[in-house]
Amino acid sequence: QVQLVESGGGLVQPGGSLRLSCVASGINFNLYTMGWYRQAPGNQRELVAGITRGGTRNYADSVKGRFTISRDNAKNTVYLQMNSLKPEDTAVYYCNALFVRTKEYNYWGQGTQVTVSS
Repeated sequence: QVQLVESGGGLVQPGGSLRLSCVASGINFNLYTMGWYRQAPGNQRELVAGITRGGTRNYADSVKGRFTISRDNAKNTVYLQMNSLKPEDTAVYYCNALFVRTKEYNYWGQGTQVTVSS
């Protein structure tokens, strides 16, 4: 059974930092593209950052230069380092694992709340 378990969310002041972690089990982690998405109240879920199995990264324009995604294949873990946080970064952050071959394998974590407020 596949599980993606996020941690590291919380309340932080504007300008602060957080690091999110997502530990995956039940999948061959090395094969998957991993991503972080977020959803604020009243908004659609949006891609924040992604990293392919080869290490290629992509970011939403709104977080470029502030967030960094990384992965540790030995630990089946993907990270999101978030610096210079802004109130508009407030959302539930979700971990995603995607692998496409003859069919699509797409899995989500339960989400972790990030609140940026003074």
